[in-house]
Amino acid sequence: MTLEQLRIFVAVAEREHLTRAAEALNLTPSATSAAVAALEARHATRLFDRVGRRIALTEAGRLFLVEARAVLAQAAAAEQVLLDLAGLERGRLELAGSQTVGNYWLPGVIARFRALYPGITVRVEIGNTDFVAGRVQEGAADLGFVEGELDEPALAKQAVARDEMVLVAPVTHPWTWRPPRAVEELKAGPWVLRETGSGTRAMLEAFVGARGLAPETLNVVLEYPSNEAIRVAVEAGSGVTVISRRVVDGAIRAGTLALVDYALPAREFLALRHKERYTTRAAQAFLALAGQE
Repeated sequence: MTLEQLRIFVAVAEREHLTRAAEALNLTPSATSAAVAALEARHATRLFDRVGRRIALTEAGRLFLVEARAVLAQAAAAEQVLLDLAGLERGRLELAGSQTVGNYWLPGVIARFRALYPGITVRVEIGNTDFVAGRVQEGAADLGFVEGELDEPALAKQAVARDEMVLVAPVTHPWTWRPPRAVEELKAGPWVLRETGSGTRAMLEAFVGARGLAPETLNVVLEYPSNEAIRVAVEAGSGVTVISRRVVDGAIRAGTLALVDYALPAREFLALRHKERYTTRAAQAFLALAGQE
């Protein structure tokens, strides 16, 4: 099999659609279909089920996708080693960031990096902390940036910035004129939280846990997978939340959200890299710049 066949297979698998994959790869649908068919025929293994006009990965296809991604990541790393020999005049940098870091801190660092190294193409994926750690482990991202703690022995961690956490509430919530004092008040909320696997959620759970309150006993009324959805829900009166000040600072200044007078610990933004993978010169330069924040 060839790297091109693997590249086509991964594109089709991620989209579960031949035409969309062909468009993304700038290929014809027939060439895309032929590449997949050649892989299946050569190894006598069905990788996709054709269900009407849709396609879906078979169990063999799901297992093969993991290995195909790993091979493509390794090939990209090998190419990057050669590009490094030319200095930082050309190349690419794959980054992954969790939502607060990726949307509110990382763009500024990327802009400064691009000003210094315009020949380096930077690509960013945004997800929660678990997603970012996974992308770095797979080799799909050269560097990851997350909020808070992460227990993953394969990844090296480096603090690059600090983040202020705040408790916010709708402007009509009782906590805006009398902050919670007892554990039972904290428990009652009601709480609007990020999904399990996010650094913001983990930070809140650690905070209440240190006060003797089991996180699962919190009165959680809503969960959302994005900071913006959390902010809008709290503004609408759905409940209270703990979130990065970077996310809600504008809303607090505008008076659509209330800042509750309640001390919370700051957290660190962490850069992640794989301990056993080659760290490119571009990644080293980006880390150095990020650490100056």
